[in-house]
Amino acid sequence: MRTAASWSWRLLLIGAALAVGLWLLAALKVVVVPVAVALLVTVLLAPLVHWMQARLRLPRVAACMIALLGLVVFVGGLLTLAGRSIVKGIGEIWDQAAEGIQKVTDWLSSGPLGLSSADLSNLTDRLQELGGGGGSSQLVSGALHATTTVGHVLAGTLIALFCTFFFLLDGRTIWAWVVGLLPRGSREHVHQAGRRGLVTLGAYTRTQILVAAVDAIGIGLGAAILRVPLALPLAILVFLGSFVPIVGAVVTGSIAVLVALVAQGPGAALIMLAVVIAVQQIEGHVLQPFLMGHAVSLHPVAVLLAVAAGSFTAGIIGALFAVPVAAVLNTVVLYLHGHDKFPQLGRDDHVPVRGRGHPVLDRAIAQVVERESERQAEADEHDGAGLGGEQATGRDAGAVATPERDHR
Repeated sequence: MRTAASWSWRLLLIGAALAVGLWLLAALKVVVVPVAVALLVTVLLAPLVHWMQARLRLPRVAACMIALLGLVVFVGGLLTLAGRSIVKGIGEIWDQAAEGIQKVTDWLSSGPLGLSSADLSNLTDRLQELGGGGGSSQLVSGALHATTTVGHVLAGTLIALFCTFFFLLDGRTIWAWVVGLLPRGSREHVHQAGRRGLVTLGAYTRTQILVAAVDAIGIGLGAAILRVPLALPLAILVFLGSFVPIVGAVVTGSIAVLVALVAQGPGAALIMLAVVIAVQQIEGHVLQPFLMGHAVSLHPVAVLLAVAAGSFTAGIIGALFAVPVAAVLNTVVLYLHGHDKFPQLGRDDHVPVRGRGHPVLDRAIAQVVERESERQAEADEHDGAGLGGEQATGRDAGAVATPERDHR
């Protein structure tokens, strides 16, 4: 009973702390989400910044500005190039997917399975309500209301760009300041764990972008070869959905199959289904193990549970960030418990130790001491000059008196 009671109150305190932390994250999501996005972008652009510094001999400020502006131009160009197709195609994709769902439900009710039409009708109504239920205008409106307002999006974009620039420029200094807030005995352990977590985050982000690109190219090419309409918006939708592991690829692939069913019939839909399954098998059994490898060693069950927990707590944003957070926590916790996943990093990189006093006060005191030292040095020089004059006068007086004594 004593053991159960001690564990119970500790778990209650931990749960309360987690609840307060999640509440703060939800209340400050307009700031937290852009900072998280900025961190992901930073780990992507950091190698480019280092390359420009080493090879092109550019100052760090210039390298950071060029990398960030290049990313903005690249993303803006892609959105401008495919913007019209996305805006016009997303609504049509949903309409055709809804029509495909209706065809599937009709086949289930009238086909060999003989399911109840009432149950299928209720299921169809629920799916349409989940997707927006009324075309592209309601879908876009629902998405805007579910995530954030346009003003918040613009503010978040500015915060993300601002934080990305300074993370690239002064990331080491910012990290040293954060670690300096911890007790002295734990700073070095947290610093080494953070280095390994950053490697995991960078590996996951780069790999996930590559995997999403492979999914989008494979499914988009399959749709284009089958002459399925809206192939480009479908490819972009698959690319965005692939950032949610497991669930995103399944949902976006099923939408591509439904669009092929409506546009080309059951034969094209079966071929499209085969393409989607082949691409996802290549992703799951070749790309993910080969590219992720030792850097992000999460079991598929852990990935699925992390995505489910993130989506239940924070919606689509939680689903997007659940797996990278879980991967970083896995690396950090394992290191703190004595299992180093990246021993090749070594421990030679140390965090600078902050002084015991306040840094601003220490600087002010040092300046005052320096001024006092300079003033004392000037005073000593002045006193030395006066003393030298008096000694010179004494010597002259002695020189004059000597002849008088000699004369006497």
